[in-house]
Amino acid sequence: MTEAAPTPAALPPHVLERADVRSAIANHDFGEVFRLARLHGKVSYAKIAEAVGYKREHIGQMARPETDGKGVRPRVTQHRKILEVVDGLRIPGHLAGLAPRPWELARGARISVPEDPSTLLTQGGAGLWDIAELLRRTEMSSINSAALESIEQGIDQLARAYPYADADYLHERTRNGLQYVTKQLEGRMTLRQHRELLVDAGWLFLLNACVQYDRGQREAANLSKSAALRIGQEAGHGEIMAWAWEIEAWFALTQSRWQDMLQAVEAGHVADQTHSVGVQLYAHKARAAARMGDARLVRDSLDAGRARLDRLPRPDHPEHHFIIDPDKWDFYEMDAYRLLGDDERAAVHARSVIRISSGPDGTEISPMRTAEARLTLGVAAARTGDIEKAVGMGTAALEADRKSLPSLLLVANELDNELRSRYPREPATRDFHEQILAITQGTGKLDLPF
Repeated sequence: MTEAAPTPAALPPHVLERADVRSAIANHDFGEVFRLARLHGKVSYAKIAEAVGYKREHIGQMARPETDGKGVRPRVTQHRKILEVVDGLRIPGHLAGLAPRPWELARGARISVPEDPSTLLTQGGAGLWDIAELLRRTEMSSINSAALESIEQGIDQLARAYPYADADYLHERTRNGLQYVTKQLEGRMTLRQHRELLVDAGWLFLLNACVQYDRGQREAANLSKSAALRIGQEAGHGEIMAWAWEIEAWFALTQSRWQDMLQAVEAGHVADQTHSVGVQLYAHKARAAARMGDARLVRDSLDAGRARLDRLPRPDHPEHHFIIDPDKWDFYEMDAYRLLGDDERAAVHARSVIRISSGPDGTEISPMRTAEARLTLGVAAARTGDIEKAVGMGTAALEADRKSLPSLLLVANELDNELRSRYPREPATRDFHEQILAITQGTGKLDLPF
């Protein structure tokens, strides 16, 4: 196998080894990578532009510091372009949360493999069978701490992108991550490294379950959730187990399996009582109680969840899917009050959700929450006689690019029922119902587990 041709912007080894460069790569902040490449590696923006297929001016815009008063710099978000940047700068795939790139495999095929240390044991006397040699062998590893750190950074980046990134893109990235991590588990490593990789696989299976369920892949999502739970049990990782139960509670909630949901919530609390997953479990309990018409249980669950949330430090990255941020509490209360018929309070929380789910320039940074908030405003409007606003809000929610189909349809069906019971003869009611039917029928296709 021949080695891939070099590129004019290949990053020198000393640049790739820098912590700030690795952090920027893991976060897919390639503008910062470009800036650091020129600063520390003397790689010009012209060479980077030639290597990655961008104009020189665009490279300069992406590399512009965000502190210069010109706002947020452009980011590389398309999967195809990310691959072009990684390949153009010869960034090893694992640093960016990707599987090894083809040029890495071509280069790796030419590197000689060190002699297996076990062959030394056949070449000497009895002195080889001593404790020091055995300990040395158990500590030999085919993966280093830098690679493990890069894997964790890649998982963190995916979890932080979950609220807004395209579901198909997330699905592909998560699958790549799982394939890479499970491949690493086949190599030689210490017990500590093995557990770290198991934990990484557990988080990836959790995220995979969420993305698959968002895409309507119910059976595949169940498999991923079960895999995460089993890994959590094997690794003795209570937080992963609790999140697996939280996902089961979410599945049961959207499928109206109330008793299963309550059991999953309790199992999650047993698995972990210190992380923010407990807040989500209380929120699910409140949402289920509202659908069962138990107002007292709703209030008790919301109070318990709020108390747990208030005891936790405010997260540095509230967008992380497996870290509950305080702003999400409006979302939970919105859902509960809508179901209890308290339209005024539900609408107040819905408007708050829309406000905090939008960036300074109006960009929706949490489109799934925004969609359900619009449906809540639609339900409130339908109950007060404003069918035009109700259908308008509902249609805007269904047209969101990023959506969790089961959760979206759960609330959309509530609006559909309100419209059909109050305005059965209106063409707008029929049109909205047909939109929901079209989406529902589109989720029934069979698919592979991953």
